[in-house]
Amino acid sequence: MKKIVTILLAVMCLFTLAACNNGGGSSEGGESGTAEKASIVVGGSGPLTGGAALYGMAVNRGAQIAVDEINEKEGYEYFKLDFQDDAHDAEQAVNAFYKLMDDGMQLSLLCTTSAPAAAVAGLTQDEDIFAITPSGSRDDIPTYGNNIFQMCFTDSNQGAGSADYFGTYFADKKIGIIYQSSVDYSKGIYQTFAAEAEKLGLNVVETQAFTDEKDFSVQIAKMKDAGAEVVFLPIYYDEASMILTQAGDYSPIWFGVDGMDGILGVENFDTSLAEGVYLLTPFAADATDDLTVSFVKKYNDLFGEVPMQFAADAYDAVYVLYNACKAGNVTADMSNSEISAILREQVTSMTFNGLTGSNITWDASGEVSKLPMAVVIKDGAYALAQ
Repeated sequence: MKKIVTILLAVMCLFTLAACNNGGGSSEGGESGTAEKASIVVGGSGPLTGGAALYGMAVNRGAQIAVDEINEKEGYEYFKLDFQDDAHDAEQAVNAFYKLMDDGMQLSLLCTTSAPAAAVAGLTQDEDIFAITPSGSRDDIPTYGNNIFQMCFTDSNQGAGSADYFGTYFADKKIGIIYQSSVDYSKGIYQTFAAEAEKLGLNVVETQAFTDEKDFSVQIAKMKDAGAEVVFLPIYYDEASMILTQAGDYSPIWFGVDGMDGILGVENFDTSLAEGVYLLTPFAADATDDLTVSFVKKYNDLFGEVPMQFAADAYDAVYVLYNACKAGNVTADMSNSEISAILREQVTSMTFNGLTGSNITWDASGEVSKLPMAVVIKDGAYALAQ
């Protein structure tokens, strides 16, 4: 009898071991018996609430579409996206960063807007996390460390690029400028635009600054009195929507940069007032190439709206990380330092083609090199300009 019991116990143990080897959290069950592949955690933050929420939502959504595509292609959760709300606030961005580190972040999309990105960049370097910000455009962001890259144009490049566009298409027109002197983003773009405009001999007839005003009657009157035919607005969409609303019968050509992208989504704004507005941007949603058509359709199907540049930049940023990881054979069990070293080498040697440009490159400083383009709002949507 004891012999029979012993045999039965041995058989039960064998079944138990077999079950353990086929299941559990560290292996992939089923018939293949292959080990489960761990996900690489991609973290980031942006304003999902507050006045700049359109930007953060766009980045989160664009990044998630890219992650979903990549995971489908790989056949498992290759990337896991962890995106936190920082409300466009530097202190909250720092808190979000530490939450992301607790969650196991290995790669970073840094932050959506420039001030939070600058607050977090040094911490990202301290933790040796490779980061690429989709839309943090301040010139000094990459200077916080050799692991920090930008997908978007820097503020200075936007300012100079806008002036160059004016020199090509608006050289014979009187130009006005309204900028927000209390915001580094706006001030930085204005300064480089003004310097380049002087070099090009553009006819800037009036410049007006504001801080936190909601009444722009003085600035608008100054533009009108000076006869400005084109008004450059290197400002965010909230303030731009107020200016267009208050402009009344004054209707120059309004020209903005990426911070104005999103004006068509401002709550209670009469979008007909934005008809004919120009934006300097690397992305046009009406482009007919296969990648843009596919992305715009997916975005619209999921969220019921046309994607802005911020979404496209985020989508591209995720694919930059993916291409670099694949080329460098990065795996989830590597240390942050190992991953950072590999991605620095890969990104600075790659040529990337995406939604926001072709033949995109980066130098060791982390600054991106790509060609800008202009879009114009036509029939309530963005269309390629000249």
